[in-house]
Amino acid sequence: MNRLIPKYAVSDFDYYLPEELIAQRPLADRQSSRLLHMDKATGELEHRHFYDVLDYLKPNDVLVLNNTRVIPARLYGKKQGSGGSVEMLLLKPYGDDVWETLIRPGKRVREGHTINFGDGGLTAEVLRRTEDGGRVVRLSSPDGDVAAAIERTGEMPLPHYIKEKLTDRERYQTVYSEVKGSAAAPTAGLHFTKELLSKIEKKGIKTVYVTLHVGVGTFRPVSVENVLEHKMHSEWFELTKEAADAINAARENGGRIVSVGTTSARTLESCADEGGRIIPQSRETDIFIYPPYKFKAVDALITNFHLPKSTLMMLVSAFSSLENTKHAYEEAVRLGYRFFSFGDAMFIE
Repeated sequence: MNRLIPKYAVSDFDYYLPEELIAQRPLADRQSSRLLHMDKATGELEHRHFYDVLDYLKPNDVLVLNNTRVIPARLYGKKQGSGGSVEMLLLKPYGDDVWETLIRPGKRVREGHTINFGDGGLTAEVLRRTEDGGRVVRLSSPDGDVAAAIERTGEMPLPHYIKEKLTDRERYQTVYSEVKGSAAAPTAGLHFTKELLSKIEKKGIKTVYVTLHVGVGTFRPVSVENVLEHKMHSEWFELTKEAADAINAARENGGRIVSVGTTSARTLESCADEGGRIIPQSRETDIFIYPPYKFKAVDALITNFHLPKSTLMMLVSAFSSLENTKHAYEEAVRLGYRFFSFGDAMFIE
């Protein structure tokens, strides 16, 4: 874990955001989102559209994307016996259909309780409580196919700030999503279309995929004032030898590593040695990036606009500076950019 002494307190990462700028739905055309380009050294800004990302990518660059796929992780059920309503969010699989979850109302759900979802099509047995108030449960279904039961029964786990119902599940997935396991989308990737990715490859930019299963802890505002007191939730990732070889080859040929999203950035930084070389691995990471972190692997970052006082805001500020980041956010607010998961994007280099 990053143990640098932070330059700032958590409250320094706060900013004013009018509620009407929180995007409630995705645009009809993914790549038509606005794109705010920022020079990370000078803070200079340029206003474009996401399809203009081609102008900022150079031949020999490698674009690193997170191919995780969001599962319908929000489940609504009834507690067996009392019939009390329960909401459960699947966070992390432990194997053998055992999951770490968040349950509301948690006070009424204890070890040994059983919850039924979807008229009994899916059942959760509560095994134990976690240190931070979650629950570990074992899922089961009558036909033994728990994954299919989750798909049938669950809803997309949209963040709390999105009030509108999502009519098309695929709009909370990237077009290259493949490996199921996330409780939230890697939202920087939502702007890409297959056509845009094809144009990127034709320009000589290689696309490489990593996997990091996103947990909701990544997006929560930090509740402590001292950055060092914040505990990151660990998330599982995989970066294959094939991906590592492609990334290292691009760097050796003078190309840049362009991270699509903070999840790809955290994966890359978790795999980089002190010289910036990427070492393939598969494990959990709780890397926490905040100023004054020195990036070892990431040369450019594509990212959305993040919640105030969040670890994501801290990562972006570490990549450029807090001063540049806050100025960019103020300009985005002034010009009516759309914020958060279904919002607009930044390209920082």
